[in-house]
Amino acid sequence: MQLWVGLGNPGAKYAGNRHNIGWMAVDRIAEDHGFAPWRSKFQGKVTEGVIGGEKVLLLKPETFMNLSGQSVGEAMRFYKLDSTDVTVWHDELDLAPAKVRVKAGGGHAGHNGLRSIHQHIGPHYDRVRLGVGHPGHKDRVAGYVLSDFAKADADWLDDVLRGLSDGAPQLAKGDGGKFLNAVALRTAPPRSSTSKPKAPNRREEAAPAAEEPSEDTRSALQKLADKFR
Repeated sequence: MQLWVGLGNPGAKYAGNRHNIGWMAVDRIAEDHGFAPWRSKFQGKVTEGVIGGEKVLLLKPETFMNLSGQSVGEAMRFYKLDSTDVTVWHDELDLAPAKVRVKAGGGHAGHNGLRSIHQHIGPHYDRVRLGVGHPGHKDRVAGYVLSDFAKADADWLDDVLRGLSDGAPQLAKGDGGKFLNAVALRTAPPRSSTSKPKAPNRREEAAPAAEEPSEDTRSALQKLADKFR
């Protein structure tokens, strides 16, 4: 079994926050892949299902972000999982909006949810880093991540969530590259190779060049003879 954890804060006022993109991701996956209804357990909400032939438990800790590790540790111990069976989906300030990266292990980079998880299960878990951009100054970070996505973000955010869901079976199989390709097909789809070239504007079409008369090489006698033919 794999444990996929979406980070966020509980309550309606936080639902649209940038900090809650991890919750949004697992919600979309659960909906698209026919998971069971969410139920309360492990100080959060959980649901089980099968993705890519792998059994996956989705968890949304409801301890608030700073204590996320309590919920994750409890679920991991209950199912006797190793930290390497855990994948955490979280907002990432160091990535531009709509950018997604996967990472195995590493530091928490000051993210309070990851910091708490480090304290409870160690650093050796996988992450799906979901770019939300940076406000430009560290003093503005708290207000930025606890603010809702702007209306202008709606299209790319929906594309990212669809892409994450599309690629979930590949991630479950351990193929991070194909997972990221699925996201890219939503966020930066290739141009169709079957599209017809634009028809030229008739005004722009060049008129056929007039045929230049060929040089007359006849002799004076020949010209005179041709007149009477």
